[in-house]
Amino acid sequence: MKYAFFPGCVSRGGCPELYQATKLICQRLDIELQEMPRASCTGAGVLQEKNQFLGDTLNARTFALAEGLDLPILTICSTCQGVMGQANRRMKTDPEYLARINTCLAEEGLEYKGTAQPKHLLWILIEDYGLDKLLEKCTKVLAGVRLAPFYGCYLVRPPDALDIEENPSRQDSLERLIEALGATLVDFAGKTRCCGFPILTINEKNSVAMVAKHTSEVKDLGADAMVTPCPLCPLNLDGFQPKANKQANRQINMPIIHLPQLVGMAMGISARDLGLQRHIVNTKALITKLGVAAG
Repeated sequence: MKYAFFPGCVSRGGCPELYQATKLICQRLDIELQEMPRASCTGAGVLQEKNQFLGDTLNARTFALAEGLDLPILTICSTCQGVMGQANRRMKTDPEYLARINTCLAEEGLEYKGTAQPKHLLWILIEDYGLDKLLEKCTKVLAGVRLAPFYGCYLVRPPDALDIEENPSRQDSLERLIEALGATLVDFAGKTRCCGFPILTINEKNSVAMVAKHTSEVKDLGADAMVTPCPLCPLNLDGFQPKANKQANRQINMPIIHLPQLVGMAMGISARDLGLQRHIVNTKALITKLGVAAG
């Protein structure tokens, strides 16, 4: 299996442990990742609010680069998945709009033909690779640990841009992966709500309150950690949890784990190699409970 790899910006900056863990598990799964060094940011939805045409043109450029490699796109960022999915839908349903965008791409000798299908690693593990085959690569059952899923915003809506109707199982894909790896699922209502990151710079108090709400809720339900397929969510849920502790007047201490780190632990990859020491909220208790090698 081979994919055009679109890691997004955050996994190369704010949380490089996500990029590191992804490369490690894909190597063990014999999933080849072809980097696209010329690819740019998706616009993260922020650019699209100001200039949708420019944002969509950036994504069409990435799609054209992937078409040039004749490879499907794998991303590890749910925000990127959502933004690319929405852009792709607009272009595929409006030939005139796509033609306007291709006029811009022509200056670089590129053309988007409309065949790209960006796909998040979570969906690829389940739909393309298969859970049964994945479990064959795992050496450790994650029994005895209670994990809460946290999708965030972009991997569940809008459903038409994420092909949810054609693939309804995507709505509980993270839960199924957690349980397949042997962990106990801690379900909670806030798993598809915003983490608060988008409003962090304009209303930090409310953003931190959202961190406190989500992490406290799963803490009270007995979770040992939260697992997310979004790199932006840990920036808030992990990075601003110390402020959430003060605001909520309690010690929450809820580790936030990247999806590839979870899979990596089940594969027996050491905590250090997976970058678990980089987290703000200490992960040592979780590592000890799982019996994962420190590295």
